[in-house]
Amino acid sequence: MILDDGRVLHAYDTGEPGDGRLAVVWHHGTPSLGRPPAPLFPAADRLGLRWVSYDRPGYGGSTPRPGRDVASAAADVARVADALGIDRFGVVGHSGGGPPALACGALLPDRVVSVVCAAGLAPYGAEGLEWFAGMARSPEESMRAAVAGREAKQRYETSRADDDGSAFTSADIDAFGGVWSWVLEVVRPAVLAGPAAAIDDDLSYVAPWGFDPAVVSGPVLVLHGDEDRMVPSSHGRWLADHCPSAELRLYPRDGHVSVLNAMESALEWLRSRAGAG
Repeated sequence: MILDDGRVLHAYDTGEPGDGRLAVVWHHGTPSLGRPPAPLFPAADRLGLRWVSYDRPGYGGSTPRPGRDVASAAADVARVADALGIDRFGVVGHSGGGPPALACGALLPDRVVSVVCAAGLAPYGAEGLEWFAGMARSPEESMRAAVAGREAKQRYETSRADDDGSAFTSADIDAFGGVWSWVLEVVRPAVLAGPAAAIDDDLSYVAPWGFDPAVVSGPVLVLHGDEDRMVPSSHGRWLADHCPSAELRLYPRDGHVSVLNAMESALEWLRSRAGAG
């Protein structure tokens, strides 16, 4: 898609016009391409869902947009939905895709039927939340560099040592060895393309988001692994406490990736809320 500001936005769609399925917009993690989650295609087919997604600016085929905030994702999703003739839709975000999914719920309330936020970050500086508490060394260092500003974040990304993997639990490792090896298929190309898009993502997470999660009035399901060391489960608890219609599902033995094993039941929840609406 070529937007009116000259940017290119690369979108994905598993459906076709007039197929009657409920569209669900997938918001990818950081760093990653925006391809919709192939392991969930069978569940989507069973539930009558159509996956739509896009590469956030700077990833894959989408034009970079340095300085973007989290709220800008809602405008991009509206453009994609308009181009595909989609009026109402659900949104699902994992990890770094959690805040953009919430942005859609907050800023497109007449179009978003329900929101699923899995292992998503809470706003930086959120009252009552020790934002870094429980993070493994690598993600904490990365996000502290983002807090210090763009130059510090760029220095960090160009000089960082190889990730020691301490952010991933044994359940995460098992997930990578199963169907969620798909995560590596979308992360690796984004990493090979360089850190610029991920820098823009991380800077947006620690800057003002451009909306308050408390204004997300529609149904929200927050999923979090209680052993998550990438984004600690305290973030999920905070989001569930501050989104008025949120339901929280905590998974005691899951980490950042293995929580995706609960996504099929989350899609069932999403479908039921859309039917009720």
